[in-house]
Amino acid sequence: MTKASLPEIRRAIINVPSADLPDLCLRIKRIKSEIDERFNELNKNTPYQAKKGIRKILVFTNQNIRYSGQKRTEVELLLYFCLKFKKEAPFRYNLAIKNILIRQLERIRKSINTLHEDLQYDYSEELKKLD
Repeated sequence: MTKASLPEIRRAIINVPSADLPDLCLRIKRIKSEIDERFNELNKNTPYQAKKGIRKILVFTNQNIRYSGQKRTEVELLLYFCLKFKKEAPFRYNLAIKNILIRQLERIRKSINTLHEDLQYDYSEELKKLD
Protein backbone atom coordinates (compact mmCIF):
# COMPACT_ATOMS: atom_id res chain seq x y z
CA MET A 1 0.00 0.00 0.00
CA THR A 2 1.34 3.44 -0.83
CA LYS A 3 1.81 6.09 1.79
CA ALA A 4 -0.92 8.70 1.91
CA SER A 5 -0.07 12.38 1.76
CA LEU A 6 -0.71 14.58 4.76
CA PRO A 7 -3.81 16.30 3.30
CA GLU A 8 -5.32 12.92 2.48
CA ILE A 9 -4.80 11.75 6.05
CA ARG A 10 -6.30 14.95 7.46
CA ARG A 11 -9.43 14.57 5.31
CA ALA A 12 -9.87 10.96 6.38
CA ILE A 13 -9.37 11.72 10.08
CA ILE A 14 -12.03 14.44 10.12
CA ASN A 15 -14.83 11.86 9.86
CA VAL A 16 -13.55 9.67 12.71
CA PRO A 17 -14.38 10.44 16.36
CA SER A 18 -11.17 11.22 18.24
CA ALA A 19 -11.71 8.50 20.85
CA ASP A 20 -11.97 5.76 18.20
CA LEU A 21 -8.99 6.75 16.07
CA PRO A 22 -6.09 4.99 17.88
CA ASP A 23 -8.10 1.80 18.29
CA LEU A 24 -9.10 1.80 14.63
CA CYS A 25 -5.51 2.29 13.44
CA LEU A 26 -4.14 -0.47 15.64
CA ARG A 27 -6.88 -2.90 14.64
CA ILE A 28 -6.36 -2.31 10.93
CA LYS A 29 -2.59 -2.67 11.30
CA ARG A 30 -3.01 -5.95 13.20
CA ILE A 31 -5.37 -7.32 10.56
CA LYS A 32 -3.02 -6.33 7.75
CA SER A 33 -0.11 -8.08 9.42
CA GLU A 34 -2.26 -11.20 9.83
CA ILE A 35 -3.11 -11.07 6.11
CA ASP A 36 0.62 -10.82 5.35
CA GLU A 37 1.36 -13.88 7.47
CA ARG A 38 -1.39 -15.90 5.84
CA PHE A 39 -0.17 -15.05 2.33
CA ASN A 40 3.35 -16.10 3.34
CA GLU A 41 2.02 -19.46 4.58
CA LEU A 42 -0.05 -20.02 1.44
CA ASN A 43 0.32 -23.50 -0.08
CA LYS A 44 1.49 -22.92 -3.65
CA ASN A 45 1.82 -26.51 -4.84
CA THR A 46 -1.33 -26.74 -6.96
CA PRO A 47 -3.94 -24.25 -8.18
CA TYR A 48 -6.60 -26.01 -6.10
CA GLN A 49 -4.64 -25.66 -2.86
CA ALA A 50 -3.72 -22.06 -3.68
CA LYS A 51 -7.37 -21.17 -4.34
CA LYS A 52 -8.43 -22.85 -1.12
CA GLY A 53 -5.83 -20.86 0.85
CA ILE A 54 -6.79 -17.60 -0.82
CA ARG A 55 -10.45 -18.24 0.04
CA LYS A 56 -9.46 -18.81 3.70
CA ILE A 57 -7.61 -15.49 3.74
CA LEU A 58 -10.63 -13.80 2.19
CA VAL A 59 -12.95 -15.33 4.80
CA PHE A 60 -10.67 -13.98 7.54
CA THR A 61 -10.72 -10.54 5.91
CA ASN A 62 -14.51 -10.58 5.54
CA GLN A 63 -14.98 -11.55 9.19
CA ASN A 64 -12.95 -8.56 10.30
CA ILE A 65 -14.83 -6.31 7.92
CA ARG A 66 -18.13 -7.49 9.34
CA TYR A 67 -17.02 -6.87 12.92
CA SER A 68 -15.78 -3.36 12.19
CA GLY A 69 -19.12 -2.25 10.73
CA GLN A 70 -17.54 0.61 8.78
CA LYS A 71 -17.45 0.96 5.01
CA ARG A 72 -14.10 2.74 5.17
CA THR A 73 -12.54 -0.27 6.88
CA GLU A 74 -14.09 -2.57 4.29
CA VAL A 75 -12.57 -0.65 1.42
CA GLU A 76 -9.16 -0.38 3.06
CA LEU A 77 -8.89 -4.07 3.95
CA LEU A 78 -10.15 -5.26 0.57
CA LEU A 79 -7.71 -2.97 -1.22
CA TYR A 80 -4.92 -4.39 0.89
CA PHE A 81 -6.08 -7.96 0.21
CA CYS A 82 -6.12 -7.30 -3.55
CA LEU A 83 -2.68 -5.68 -3.41
CA LYS A 84 -1.20 -8.69 -1.62
CA PHE A 85 -3.07 -10.99 -3.99
CA LYS A 86 -1.53 -9.35 -7.04
CA LYS A 87 1.97 -9.47 -5.52
CA GLU A 88 2.05 -12.92 -3.97
CA ALA A 89 -0.74 -15.15 -5.26
CA PRO A 90 0.43 -18.01 -7.48
CA PHE A 91 -1.45 -19.27 -10.55
CA ARG A 92 -2.97 -15.87 -11.39
CA TYR A 93 -3.67 -17.21 -14.87
CA ASN A 94 -6.05 -19.81 -13.38
CA LEU A 95 -9.64 -18.75 -14.11
CA ALA A 96 -11.01 -19.62 -10.66
CA ILE A 97 -8.25 -17.68 -8.88
CA LYS A 98 -8.56 -14.78 -11.29
CA ASN A 99 -12.32 -14.59 -10.63
CA ILE A 100 -11.69 -14.16 -6.90
CA LEU A 101 -9.74 -10.97 -7.64
CA ILE A 102 -12.33 -9.71 -10.13
CA ARG A 103 -15.19 -10.18 -7.64
CA GLN A 104 -13.29 -8.35 -4.90
CA LEU A 105 -12.49 -5.43 -7.19
CA GLU A 106 -16.20 -5.13 -8.04
CA ARG A 107 -17.04 -5.23 -4.35
CA ILE A 108 -14.53 -2.44 -3.67
CA ARG A 109 -16.08 -0.27 -6.40
CA LYS A 110 -19.53 -0.69 -4.85
CA SER A 111 -18.26 0.13 -1.38
CA ILE A 112 -16.36 3.20 -2.55
CA ASN A 113 -19.58 4.71 -3.90
CA THR A 114 -21.08 4.76 -0.38
CA LEU A 115 -18.21 6.79 1.13
CA HIS A 116 -17.67 10.54 1.47
CA GLU A 117 -16.51 12.30 -1.72
CA ASP A 118 -12.97 12.93 -0.49
CA LEU A 119 -12.54 9.33 0.55
CA GLN A 120 -14.09 8.18 -2.73
CA TYR A 121 -11.41 10.04 -4.64
CA ASP A 122 -8.55 8.72 -2.50
CA TYR A 123 -9.66 5.12 -2.66
CA SER A 124 -10.51 5.37 -6.37
CA GLU A 125 -6.91 6.42 -7.03
CA GLU A 126 -5.64 3.38 -5.13
CA LEU A 127 -8.06 1.16 -7.02
CA LYS A 128 -6.77 2.47 -10.35
CA LYS A 129 -3.28 1.37 -9.38
CA LEU A 130 -4.57 -2.18 -8.90
CA ASP A 131 -6.29 -2.34 -12.29
